[in-house]
Amino acid sequence: MPLVEVKAIKGVFSAEQRQDVIERMTDVLVDVEGEYMRPVTVVLFEEISSGDWGIGGNTLTTQDVHALKAGA
Repeated sequence: MPLVEVKAIKGVFSAEQRQDVIERMTDVLVDVEGEYMRPVTVVLFEEISSGDWGIGGNTLTTQDVHALKAGA
């Protein structure tokens, strides 16, 4: 049974976007392994609290990610 773990900062993705990620990740694995694996393919979407994510020794917040998306 394949398992995919997706981690993101809380508040970055909407419920619809999370659902889209889950569907697409499932589709990728099914494309590789075959349709018979769809019912047993697990995708976990875990949200990490804002400020609990670090890159290069610096914390990253929900606001930081929204600023990146806006091109700031």
